[in-house]
Amino acid sequence: MDNGTLALLIPVLALAIPIVTIVSNRLVKLQQLRIEEAKLRTGAGDGDAPESLAQDVAQLRQELAEVQERLDFAERALAQVRNRPGLSAGPGSS
Repeated sequence: MDNGTLALLIPVLALAIPIVTIVSNRLVKLQQLRIEEAKLRTGAGDGDAPESLAQDVAQLRQELAEVQERLDFAERALAQVRNRPGLSAGPGSS
């Protein structure tokens, strides 16, 4: 190998090694995420995953109840406004 080829090879290797390292680390992390997702889908893995899901479901139920209460309040308020005397029925009504 002559000096010109060696001089060209050194910077190429200097750039290639970090790039290969970064790409391989990202591929490993991606594979780990896929394994974790597969465990969650199948119910395998950590023993606390079902507990965590149960907590999430309980929180979602609480939020749904709050949203339903707000909807009921809005419906009652709208019904009161429509039933007030002296107000027209609104545009488009006959």
